[in-house]
Amino acid sequence: MRNLFLAVALIVSASIYAGGYRVGLQGQRSLAMGHTGVAVVNNAELAFFNPAGLIYLENKLNISGGVSAVFSDVVWQNEQLGQYAETDSPVGTPFYLYASYKVNDWLALGLNISTPYGSRVEWEKDWAGSHLVNDIELAAIYIQPLVSIKISDKFSIGGGPIYVSGSVNLNRNLNRTLTDIDGNRSNVTIDATNVTAWGWSIGAMFTPVEDLRIGFNYRSEIIMDAEGGDADFSNIPNSPATPFVDTTFDASLPLPAELSLGASYQVNDKWLVAFQFDRAYWNVYESLDVDFASPTNPDSVNPRNYKNSSIYRVGVEYKALDKLALRAGYYFDESPVQDGFFAPETPRNDSNNFTAGLSFDINEHLAIDASFLYVRFKEVDASYDFYQENGQNVPFNGTYKSSAFVPGLGITYKL
Repeated sequence: MRNLFLAVALIVSASIYAGGYRVGLQGQRSLAMGHTGVAVVNNAELAFFNPAGLIYLENKLNISGGVSAVFSDVVWQNEQLGQYAETDSPVGTPFYLYASYKVNDWLALGLNISTPYGSRVEWEKDWAGSHLVNDIELAAIYIQPLVSIKISDKFSIGGGPIYVSGSVNLNRNLNRTLTDIDGNRSNVTIDATNVTAWGWSIGAMFTPVEDLRIGFNYRSEIIMDAEGGDADFSNIPNSPATPFVDTTFDASLPLPAELSLGASYQVNDKWLVAFQFDRAYWNVYESLDVDFASPTNPDSVNPRNYKNSSIYRVGVEYKALDKLALRAGYYFDESPVQDGFFAPETPRNDSNNFTAGLSFDINEHLAIDASFLYVRFKEVDASYDFYQENGQNVPFNGTYKSSAFVPGLGITYKL
């Protein structure tokens, strides 16, 4: 039963297009510019990237919403054993909705509703790594009320509390060989819903000269505690050696603190450039411990040993016409997974990310925003060395090739 819940570590998350289990699709305009948003003032996407900038939006009311379609593919191969598997994952659809309202010249209120964690991954049933995972479906929603305050014409602050609600559904085989009398693989499905927690974020924006903005945002660590989740066992042999029973479980997962620093510069009336550095403090994620309510199901301790990781971003915007803005960007995303801890629940390595997009103004109040992201993960020969059977570590290794492409569409409304 050890490592039964490796993927519970994804209670509200999965790494389809970011290091660790972080999803980076929080706004079409920002994403098109390499997901640089901490120092760019253009619409209500600031509610996520840096609420301190909301006070600088020109209009009294600003609303931004959108959705992305995630098409991902992961191939695993062990040439020595002649084994091959490929994910067949449904399309993921992370979304966001942001709003800001300028109360007066120095105060703005905002709202952030987004899904920075969540995805779906399906491996072939009973594949070589089925003792680690067959399929997993994850979801999380951030809800954050915000305040943005102008301290002076050149400096502002903003932030607010974060409420998170998440869920997970995971299926995996109990081990590499166990079956019932009919030859059906023994497996377990775990389900946890209404997993909630609180956090906070704070940001600042500084404009030392007219065309230069410098932004800072810090998002706190959030601890997700799943209590009373369901664990259902199927195809279990009727034997004293396999006393698995349906039960409940408790587990905790830290979502790491994140720090973003960036700058944007308005070169002229047509060109804007932006740079951003993100640091995720993944070292808080040392192990996942799972406590089972039934005494016949041993508790599980799953070492993860993540390391802190960084993302380096650059983006540009070109105002081609009065109603049309074109954008492009690039970022390099480091994986927090260390050697020996590479599991197929999060089969991601360092990645190169290429972005592009545009905005078209339908009228003075409404605009259409579009983006496209292509993710190319570094091919990696990796293993997970901490799965145990009969008291022995049984490494699972192979070569992983991963990629994803993500079109997105949104709207911006201002009044």
